Amino acid sequence: MSTKFRTGTLALAVGLALGTAPSFAAETDPAAKNKNIERIAVVGSRSAPRSVADSPVPVDIVGSDELDKNASSDMLDMLQAAVPSFNVRQQPISDAASFIRPVNLRGLSSDSTLILLNGKRRHRASVIAFQGGGVNDGAQGPDISVIPSIALKQVEVLRDGAAAQYGSDAIAGVMNFVLKDDADGGSISVKKGAYYEGDGDSTIVDGNIGLPFTKDGFVNLSFQYKTADATSRSVQRPDAQALIDAGNTSVETPAMTWGNPEIEDDITLFANVGLDLGNDKEFYMFGNYSDRTASGGYYYRNPQNRGGVFSKDVFDYDIDLDGDGEFDPTRKVWLVGDMDGEGVNGCPTDFTLVDNVAGTSVGNILDTPEYAAVAASAGCFAFNELLPGGYTPQFTGNINDTALTMGTRGEIKGGFLDEASYDISASVGRNKSTYTLVNTVNPSMGALNADQAGLSFEVGSYIQLEKAVNADLVQSFDMGLEDPVNVATGLEWRQESFEIVSGEQASWQQGPLATQGFSVGSHGFAGFSPEAQGINKRQSVAAYVDVEAYVTEDFLLGAALRYEDFSSFGNTTNYKLTAQYRVNDELSFRASHSTGFRAPTVGQASVVNTQTSLVNGELVQSATFPPTHPVSAQKGGVELQPEESVSYAIGLVYQSGDFFMTVDAYNIEVTDRVAQTDKLDITQEDVDDLAGLYPSPELLLGGKITFFANDFDTTTQGVDIVANYGMELMGGDTKFSLAYNYNSTEVDDPGSFTTGYKVRRLEEGIPEHRATFTLAQSWENVSMLVRANYFGEWFATHADEPDEFSSYGWSETVGSSYTVDASVSYFLNDNWTLSAGANNIFDTEAQKLQKDGGAYGVVSGVYYESGPFDYNGGYYYVKAAYKF
Repeated sequence: MSTKFRTGTLALAVGLALGTAPSFAAETDPAAKNKNIERIAVVGSRSAPRSVADSPVPVDIVGSDELDKNASSDMLDMLQAAVPSFNVRQQPISDAASFIRPVNLRGLSSDSTLILLNGKRRHRASVIAFQGGGVNDGAQGPDISVIPSIALKQVEVLRDGAAAQYGSDAIAGVMNFVLKDDADGGSISVKKGAYYEGDGDSTIVDGNIGLPFTKDGFVNLSFQYKTADATSRSVQRPDAQALIDAGNTSVETPAMTWGNPEIEDDITLFANVGLDLGNDKEFYMFGNYSDRTASGGYYYRNPQNRGGVFSKDVFDYDIDLDGDGEFDPTRKVWLVGDMDGEGVNGCPTDFTLVDNVAGTSVGNILDTPEYAAVAASAGCFAFNELLPGGYTPQFTGNINDTALTMGTRGEIKGGFLDEASYDISASVGRNKSTYTLVNTVNPSMGALNADQAGLSFEVGSYIQLEKAVNADLVQSFDMGLEDPVNVATGLEWRQESFEIVSGEQASWQQGPLATQGFSVGSHGFAGFSPEAQGINKRQSVAAYVDVEAYVTEDFLLGAALRYEDFSSFGNTTNYKLTAQYRVNDELSFRASHSTGFRAPTVGQASVVNTQTSLVNGELVQSATFPPTHPVSAQKGGVELQPEESVSYAIGLVYQSGDFFMTVDAYNIEVTDRVAQTDKLDITQEDVDDLAGLYPSPELLLGGKITFFANDFDTTTQGVDIVANYGMELMGGDTKFSLAYNYNSTEVDDPGSFTTGYKVRRLEEGIPEHRATFTLAQSWENVSMLVRANYFGEWFATHADEPDEFSSYGWSETVGSSYTVDASVSYFLNDNWTLSAGANNIFDTEAQKLQKDGGAYGVVSGVYYESGPFDYNGGYYYVKAAYKF
């Protein structure tokens, strides 16, 4: 079973090192206190678990009580409040990335941080962040938000490159979520909260119970049920209001909603099982089942100028509207479809009805005699007949996540491996995201869309499946040094697959109007076709060796080497060196140097997707293809290779009495970073070259395509400072905590597909300076916490608009901001606790879009989509918890 340290000295050291605010009710209970003093950290060393002060690499440990003192219902927000170099943001109107929010550690993409659960690799989400907000564009990391805080004993955050120890993805660091392992007791709580604006009401019911598993084991079970209403930070679009003013009574107010998605029936179950088998051997098993449905909105489709549905560019028809002998590609005409096969000219109108230059020259097309004639004709069709006020697609995602790990560990008795520790395990993880669009159309189907009940389309699914087998061995050897040399070695086999399941036929088919200028596929998110359907797999095998020893009483040295071979791109070898020197009982210095890598995901190498993107203020269909697909190859796509990194870090640890401080500086160079390319135009020349290589390439003409590529290099530099001090004040126990992070990323080589605008988002999209200051105070029956959060200057943007549109209100540089969080708990007795609190208690506003800018009207939102803190404003909660 797991080793537990119960000494008071170590408890004090750990409490100071963690920078957490533990429950003071628990501290008054000796039994509870012993429970909280678990072994320190698994990550960062293959040797025995170490305290934060004795670790040669920086490690943060966030206790379960610290997570409980955050008003948010989301694990990601809880971690952001506790770890300054960890960033996450809400993403409105961002396809499935709105539901699985990408995160950043040390300014690198979310899939550059390795996620572990009980020390074992966590599987990825099936969702790829196609609109990931600059630094996360195209990232595919694990879904951390499915892990409820009620199930956790602690979260360990290793802020250092560790690919040589743990394998792919650990470029920025490692996060290890440690599940509770109590064999008795438990708790149940109910939390209700809402935003100051009066929306986003959420309810969370969670519970945990520890049970004995025979007399030598435990079963620890946790559950969480969560619902959250959508939020709206919307304004009416000027074009929608103009339609209303012109007499169109079918336009909604507002025409589209900009805000958080609605979360329905979010249920999560976690189990952690351990059994002592005797003779220093243990069986363990843990896993989860999670399921949730989330719904969000897309952009509004104007019924008089939405290209490919209601209108079409003039130059596609070679029509000279004003008779000057020149064709103006910015001008549009009303799009009328021929449903009876008699030819477009058989319709009782022509293309000169609507001459759109800036909006439309017709106030309300529904009042024109030409529209009346089309509506009366069985052979002609315009989408104004079906959707006279335009439409806003609604996107629903059902995300199902399951995982199971089983293994055994213990100590070998006898033989040449006498007293060696072993750990053998196998795991499987699966994440499936299924998408449905409502209130949308497949434009190429014309009038046939009326056959789709509720204008609903099942567009298909992504499935991420991962399997792994691990065998680890740790042995100590007496080599005449201060302590025995610790040698760890191991083998790993992994298989990763990414599957695309096609949607219903109506979501992807080319309808009768496909060749008449109408878009193909369900609008907003086209369904996956049978050609896209399939499973792509990759296997890898790895071997590592990790050596660590105190060469003197005060000097610790470590080295790790890892070889990994992938069935897709070949092999890679990485190393890591660590050192710590203790000057005296109060001061020590530490350093590390490592190489690392991140293998491109199978999803990035094989995904197919069609979505709606903002380009130059206009909504256009944008298709994503595998990098080796003929369409991608035509634009320069090649097979993906791994990212490679080189990291350096140096730091110090100082502790004196009740004061504890760490300072760590780092430098991370990453080459050949994998990212989604910018939107690339498909020209007539491309169409001609694709003839015979791709079916109906002419349907791509005028659209945009993207793919994944190894495209640029970056250098990230920064400093982390963590300081804690405890004292008696105001008749109670007081603890001060300060955490500061400076992080700067420079793009060294922008590559072939990365524009200056994206470079700026990578370099400035996340504040370089971030800090939190926490005051935790406790008395006999009351505890309180106040946290101030500082965010430095950052580059505010909306969607993927290029930097040259900054003068039109699409982007700007924003100054520093502050928010304050607070909570208070009252302990009625040993069982009941009542709590209340708020995030952003003073309702600090996020940066607003410029009212005279183009983005304000197009996105229908009040704030920029990017930002270091929640654009929804202040959020408050009340909570009642019962412990038994």
